[in-house]
Amino acid sequence: MVKKLLLAGALCIIVLTSMIAGKTKNPVNIVSDKSARINPGSENLATVNYWIDSLYSLMQLEDKGLSRSVFFAACKGYEYLLSQNALIKQGLLTICDYSQRSDKKRLYVVDLNRAKVLFNTYVSHGRNSGDDYATSFSNSTESHKSCLGFMRTAETYNGDNGYSLKLDGMEAGFNDNARPRAIVMHGSQYVNASRASKGGMMGRSYGCPAVPAVEARKIINCIKDGSCFFNYYPDKRYTQSSRILNADFVWPTVQAFLLAATPSLDTLSKILTPADAVN
Repeated sequence: MVKKLLLAGALCIIVLTSMIAGKTKNPVNIVSDKSARINPGSENLATVNYWIDSLYSLMQLEDKGLSRSVFFAACKGYEYLLSQNALIKQGLLTICDYSQRSDKKRLYVVDLNRAKVLFNTYVSHGRNSGDDYATSFSNSTESHKSCLGFMRTAETYNGDNGYSLKLDGMEAGFNDNARPRAIVMHGSQYVNASRASKGGMMGRSYGCPAVPAVEARKIINCIKDGSCFFNYYPDKRYTQSSRILNADFVWPTVQAFLLAATPSLDTLSKILTPADAVN
């Protein structure tokens, strides 16, 4: 019964959120110093935490290895980009949790609209980012390292690694070189459950988030064309400097609650008496 109530509450928020968020296919807007700070929303923290806790519990993300703090950060970035009309495909959130070992299923594709984990599988990191763990990240060309932060999925193409998905970085200084660097999602034979079971590292890419070849097409087709993509690691420079993670703004979910609590114009017209009317 509790689970059903949580689901009902979370879905109500999501439906109202989708009514508020814009659906214009905007060009990529890199978040810089001038664009991160908008209306304060700290007073609505209880509402935010209710939504996060509901989804986290319903999707059983703790059992799948994703910490609440990482999920919170991912959702905050998603909500920020949503509030800026920067997402074309809403409701989908992809998280690469590079704080986990490479032999763990550290890629998560979640459907926030249905509180459902669509994919939970292995993902590689850049060969110069580390061995079993990715610990070093870069936005530089030829670094062969993974980058951090929020990106937006873009178009697909067939290249040297087969069916692939281009990514557009949304954070200046951290991943805005993703497209020029050809940081893309693609399938790979060296990323698989057999290798993981033997403790083999999956850090052989040039910085691309490569996924198991047998799952690549399904994952790419699911998240392509404008959804939110987040590469996470508790890197001090990133967590302290990210204009998205540190943005102070009203989450669209909170706006949805406010909308739900506001009487409709029809209701207001019935409440107002002639003496209340404004001439």
